[in-house]
Amino acid sequence: MVPKSKKTDAEWKEVLTDEQFRVMRKGGTEQPFSGEYNDNKEAGEYLCAGCSAPLFSSTDKFNSGTGWPSFTAPGSETSIATDADTTLYMERTEALCAKCDAHLGHIFPDGPEPTGMRYCINSASLKFVKNE
Repeated sequence: MVPKSKKTDAEWKEVLTDEQFRVMRKGGTEQPFSGEYNDNKEAGEYLCAGCSAPLFSSTDKFNSGTGWPSFTAPGSETSIATDADTTLYMERTEALCAKCDAHLGHIFPDGPEPTGMRYCINSASLKFVKNE
């Protein structure tokens, strides 16, 4: 189990931008094709923008055409937590940072092999560290 990072809304507002707070703490979604990392093709690691926990590797990123960064798998089995999301009159699986419970995006079973999964993630929830 991943040790949890707990902060109040006031503490999160001190370290996140307004857009990051809206997405990560309030479950919002950024506009498609607007995020900083949608077209990023550099090699590196994607971390949680709130707590810097490692989430995804660039080796698992693919162009889904949806307008959000998409990955076939998380960086480790313990980096992503999930929850049922029934907003917008549909049933989806919400992807959360396992360390700080930040909303990252959603998981869909329509990705490419080898996993068949698409982790559709908001750029606002991520920070990218380029490989040296």
